[in-house]
Amino acid sequence: MHHLIEIKQPPTITKQSPKDYIVDPRDNIIIECEAKGNPLPSYTWTRNRKFFNVAKDPRVTMRRNSGTLEIGFRSGGRPDEYEGEYQCFAKNEFGTALSNKILLRVSKSPLWPKEYLEPVVVNEGSHAILPCNPPPGLPPPHIFWMNSAMLPITQDRRVSMGLNGDLYFSNVLAKDAETDYSCNARFHFTHTIQQKNPFTLKVLTSKHHTKTRGITETTPTFLSPTGTSSSKTVLRGDELLLECIAAGVPTPSITWYKKGGDLPSKKVKFENFNKTLRIVGVSEADAGDYSCLASNKMGSIRHTISVRYKASPYWLSEPKNLILAPEEDGNLICRANGLPKPEIKWLINGDPIESAPPNPSRRVAGDTIIFRSVQIGSSAVYQCNASSEHGYLLANAFVNILDVQPRMLAPQSEVIRVIENNRTHLDCPFFGSPLPMLRWFKNGQGSNLDGGQYRTYDNGTLEIKRARKEDQGTYTCVATNILGKAEKQVRLEVKDPTRIVRAPENLVIKRGENARFDCRISYDLSLRLTVTWLKDDNPLSGWRMKKDEESLTVTNVNEQDEGVYTCIVSTELDSDSAKARLTVQDRPEPPTDLELTDPSERSVRLTWVPGDDNHSPIKEFLVQYEEDLWERGKWKNLTSYPGNLNSVILPLSPYVNYQFRVIAINEIGASRPSRPSERYRTSGAPPEVYPQKIRGAGSRKNNMEITWEPVVGTDQNGPNLRYMVWWRRRDSREQWKNLTTRYEKHVIWDTDTYVAYEIKVQAINDFGPGPESPIVIGHSGEDYPRSAPTNIRIRPDSTRAIIMWSPVSYESVQGELKEYRVYYWRESSKLKGLSVSREKKYQSFSTTSSKPQGTLKDLIPYSNYKLYMVVVNGKGEGPTSTTHDLQTSEGVPGPPRYLRVQERNMDTIYLDWDQPLEPNGILTGYTLKYQTGNLLHSSLNGTKVGRMQTESFQSNITSYTLRKADRNARYKFYLSARSQIGLGEAYIVDVTQSTNEGKKFPLITNATVLVDSATPVEMTPSAVPTTVETPTTVIPPTTVIPSTTKSPLSAVTQVHVFARGSKIWNVTVSPNTNYANISWTHNFPPDSTEFVIEYIDSKHSLVAVSKRVTLLIICERYVFKSSKFLVYIHSYLSYTKDQVDIATQGWFIGLMCAIALLVLILLIVCFIKRSRGGKYPVREKKDLPLDAVDQKDQDGSFDYRDEDNKPLQGSQTSLDGTIKQPDSEDSLVDYGEGGDGQFNEDGSFIGQYTVKKDKEETEGNESSEATSPVNAIYSLA
Repeated sequence: MHHLIEIKQPPTITKQSPKDYIVDPRDNIIIECEAKGNPLPSYTWTRNRKFFNVAKDPRVTMRRNSGTLEIGFRSGGRPDEYEGEYQCFAKNEFGTALSNKILLRVSKSPLWPKEYLEPVVVNEGSHAILPCNPPPGLPPPHIFWMNSAMLPITQDRRVSMGLNGDLYFSNVLAKDAETDYSCNARFHFTHTIQQKNPFTLKVLTSKHHTKTRGITETTPTFLSPTGTSSSKTVLRGDELLLECIAAGVPTPSITWYKKGGDLPSKKVKFENFNKTLRIVGVSEADAGDYSCLASNKMGSIRHTISVRYKASPYWLSEPKNLILAPEEDGNLICRANGLPKPEIKWLINGDPIESAPPNPSRRVAGDTIIFRSVQIGSSAVYQCNASSEHGYLLANAFVNILDVQPRMLAPQSEVIRVIENNRTHLDCPFFGSPLPMLRWFKNGQGSNLDGGQYRTYDNGTLEIKRARKEDQGTYTCVATNILGKAEKQVRLEVKDPTRIVRAPENLVIKRGENARFDCRISYDLSLRLTVTWLKDDNPLSGWRMKKDEESLTVTNVNEQDEGVYTCIVSTELDSDSAKARLTVQDRPEPPTDLELTDPSERSVRLTWVPGDDNHSPIKEFLVQYEEDLWERGKWKNLTSYPGNLNSVILPLSPYVNYQFRVIAINEIGASRPSRPSERYRTSGAPPEVYPQKIRGAGSRKNNMEITWEPVVGTDQNGPNLRYMVWWRRRDSREQWKNLTTRYEKHVIWDTDTYVAYEIKVQAINDFGPGPESPIVIGHSGEDYPRSAPTNIRIRPDSTRAIIMWSPVSYESVQGELKEYRVYYWRESSKLKGLSVSREKKYQSFSTTSSKPQGTLKDLIPYSNYKLYMVVVNGKGEGPTSTTHDLQTSEGVPGPPRYLRVQERNMDTIYLDWDQPLEPNGILTGYTLKYQTGNLLHSSLNGTKVGRMQTESFQSNITSYTLRKADRNARYKFYLSARSQIGLGEAYIVDVTQSTNEGKKFPLITNATVLVDSATPVEMTPSAVPTTVETPTTVIPPTTVIPSTTKSPLSAVTQVHVFARGSKIWNVTVSPNTNYANISWTHNFPPDSTEFVIEYIDSKHSLVAVSKRVTLLIICERYVFKSSKFLVYIHSYLSYTKDQVDIATQGWFIGLMCAIALLVLILLIVCFIKRSRGGKYPVREKKDLPLDAVDQKDQDGSFDYRDEDNKPLQGSQTSLDGTIKQPDSEDSLVDYGEGGDGQFNEDGSFIGQYTVKKDKEETEGNESSEATSPVNAIYSLA
């Protein structure tokens, strides 16, 4: 690649110090001058228009490959020795370039001259000026006024500082009299502050001038500028500062106007309390007459300032570098303007062009130099100087005569990526002399690209106004002149724009909640995406800010999270952003500034200032009070008011020393209480309430205790509270009796038994009596009833009996009749030999009927009962009546004591049972109903429920053998006892048998328990079954812990456990607020038992959990507090579906016979060979140890380990993979595999019945020789 650096070029100034250059005297002086050119230029300097020999001055050095001067003072010297005008010259063989003339000055911060300042004495109301006159500094210092405490002098419309630094008083007040008005000057470069000696301002007030009273009002007069008119000159681009400061009483106000037009509003600023007018960036339009009007109520005065506009030279057309080929033409143009108009002068290589050697190809025409048919060797640097009385401009422009073929100034291949529909530029910088012609092509074909959406610039850039997908491709630019051509390729890729398709939305969130801002994005997947979130334009931080690619979540928001959140999505080509505001609602701030006004005897006005509502309107104000007489320090609610009030009249009670506080309440919650108000004491008054809950009752039969609730503190209304108690017998004409007491009880003695009294109580304090209470009826004490019910008559049936009796007299009750109570107990059963419980029970009947009667329920049929009755009043029970006999009639029997179901082989089921615990009559027999299928699980796998079958038995038959029609059937049995009355309650057994995973053999005992979730209940075995209502809704069993329910569970827990020799006991159900623990003890085989917990939920649906873990039934906390639930516990032993006893199969018997015959033949052959002297190998046999089967009691629990693939303890795996049940008949297949079964050398079988796991069987086969008939054969070979 060719670079421009290879081309010969005259010097060009690239960096230089400013024209007016002020330096800090504490630092080294650096005067910059850098240039470029080929070859590299050399540098020389002039100082004050004379050659400056840098090499001879030891303090001055010039940087390498640069013209920059460094002047150091470590070896001595002063910076101000080097002040002057400097100019840099950069030169090579093709010309000389000049820098500006640099005026170097050293910053100065002179001290204030020491002087004695006379006190400034003025009359009050007169104006005053405190002059500053700061020392001349370079640059000018910043002026400000302070006092001796180093505090700024307060400035306003009356007192202010002028542009010249003086302090102006439009009118002096007595408070202005101070002794420390000090003017300060801060110098920028040295960072020092010079302080002038302080002024003393003395103010003569009316005490010294008795002829005047107060301050005399005066019309305005101007202090700066003085007179009615002035003028000011301002240069183009500078700032225009106009000032008007006026004196007068009252202080005048200043207003600005411009003659012939309005003030330029976009450029004008009013400062210093409208006394200063500032216009920035002055242009010719800002010239004219400006007026300031000073006015007060005494009059007005105007001052006009004529602003004259001047302009230092400025460029209209600065000369540009010119590169020409031999025989080409060209122009250098230098045009400048100003007021007055600047003079244009041309220089060549730093010398006036008039003194340069004549050049026939060059002609100067004012501000233009014209070149015709230039020749090699005429390259030079031309300077254009435009100057006037207000300054000068200097510009360098070279004319370089070159003969160069086209070349590219950038890499020849480039990839540009642009966003679709955006304007893009394909750059193609080139060089050549003569100037090459440039053309663009797309994909190497077609015509030159120019026009339409394409535009070609002179510098070689191709602009595509709106890039589209079809604009992708390779673009080639070709530069051509007479000497050759050069080209460059640019690959353009158009990408999809990055856009936020779902911007975050403004959120209003309650404190403590989570706020989520969405920011969904669409972008070009070939670009790398960056998502940035800002809060109030600052990066986010904190663990509560959770960001992902399309959202921001602020967890647990608080008031510090309020603000504007910005989502910024960007790729390397474009970006997009969206903002949303988060507003956090919180409890309101507490009210402030509580004030009590408008006091009266029974009320006071409370006013407060509401606190910030924290973005949730205040709905209510709660006013609380505290008093220091009765319950000091305890705040109580007084009343509440709507949220739009902040001043209310509070109703008060007498004789209370109040203080108040206010709590603001909005939708989020209540604020903190406000600070308490001042205390307010109300005067006393008689009580306004009477005691409550007045009651008269006797504690003995000859007294009556009158009690009441005391009047609380704030209701007492005064000191020395006491009670006046009144009483008299009811329905008598006796006078009221009364007593005054300070207690809350009074006892009346020597009363008759249970006599009615009229009672009233009155509260009294030192201010007078309160209202009397309403009359209350009380009674004196009771005594035990004197008589018992008589004429008792009984009408019994099987389970209940109607009792009728004659009521006792009112006098004999001797108190309030509470109830009639019947005591009864079961004396015996009508069946001989049946023992019964003689527990005494009672049932109460509350009645005032003249013919009272009641019903005894839940009696046991066919039994003998005894009963008697008593009368009960508030004192207790009276004497007993005579004892009566009660005989219940025969009823239906209870359920059988148990029903055991045993499967002794694959084809039959054996059932046996025992008679009911309560026959309830003479048993006549039993009825057994059964059907195939499972009613509870009929929806689980589509099992069809079979027709109900019925069998009847005599009362002396307690067993039955059922032959199964289908080995895979599932049975449910209903066994009921019969009497002459009918069928009794059924005992139900469901023999569950899976059709998908093999049979599940039920292991049998039975226990029932009624569980209330409020308290844990331990369940123990019982022979009394409980009838369970069949659920109306059935769901399949599941192994998932049941989820929470929205309503309480149902009420009964029933546990079925079935086994021969194994059992489940100590079943315990311990409910909690949101779960229940169910545990039990068992002695089932640990590796072959699965426990299934079933319970009925609140929807009456059966839910099952089958796991090896302790079950937790999860419920809602508020749901399970007083609910009950139905639980079934089953334990199953599994064996494979469609198990067939292969020992009875003909093909298997034939196979075993063939194997036995083959073994016999081999033995005969071996015997013959041995008899002939032959040998055969006999391998040693190893006895494998047997697995011990632990049949000890196991603590019931669930385990997460999967044991489904393990064979059951006490079973063996057959040849076809099935599991043999312990009760199955022995067959030859049992000797074929498993255990240590082996054939001896004589063909006899040595075997052991043991339990082997699959893995142990495999390992046994590997370690033992002849563990099967086949191995035995190989061992003999």
